[in-house]
Amino acid sequence: MSTTTTPTKKKTTAKASSASALPRVICHMVPSIDGRIVTTRWAGMKQLGALYESTAGHYEADGWIIGRVSMAAYVADQKGPTPRLRTSSPLPRTTWIAAADATSFAIAIDPAGKLRWKHGAIDDEHVITVLSTSVSDAYLAHLRAVGVSYVFGGADSISLRRVLRTLRSRFGIETLLLEGGGGINGAFLADDLIDELSVIVAPTADGSVGTASLFDSPRTHAPRALKLLAVEPRGDAVWLRYAFDGKRR
Repeated sequence: MSTTTTPTKKKTTAKASSASALPRVICHMVPSIDGRIVTTRWAGMKQLGALYESTAGHYEADGWIIGRVSMAAYVADQKGPTPRLRTSSPLPRTTWIAAADATSFAIAIDPAGKLRWKHGAIDDEHVITVLSTSVSDAYLAHLRAVGVSYVFGGADSISLRRVLRTLRSRFGIETLLLEGGGGINGAFLADDLIDELSVIVAPTADGSVGTASLFDSPRTHAPRALKLLAVEPRGDAVWLRYAFDGKRR
């Protein structure tokens, strides 16, 4: 696993859907007993990683979504300037689908367009990047050239609800695993967009100060009540599943 929870990679079949619907979002993570998610100092990560992947398979998700910092670990050579190609005319700020037959997806939230993509897949999963409309035409041309799909979440900030609606209507994504860092998870929590919380509680008391936690949101919002769905001991770890009680969509 990487320094934060490693996203699972599950091949599934996407389905057509209505333009107004949102995917079902499951936040699937491995926190310590005190809610930390930076795993570099933890023991037993090989076993926890295998447990994380096997439990993720329970959801048969169409894709997984994380932020730019977490996704950088999957994109080779992040040093130097971001690749850009010249364009003869402005490119529209509309959804670009590079692989219409894709059925499994790896999705990055990268508003400023900083990731240096070399190709449009991670293993067998097609890459979609979520951008703001402020990115350059040259960066969009580069994404098209390497086969990366992209969607827009807004001008100055990303509307996660808008992004989810596009992922459902244009890519057929019905179930999505949210496996981000604390900031991305916190943004989904603040916008009330998580349907289920799935956590493998690691048998570790981290005790770090200032490291990422399961949900880190700078925005003030009401705490979310949870309804317990299942508790499954897995060795010294525990798999907890919660529904978000009274969730508004």
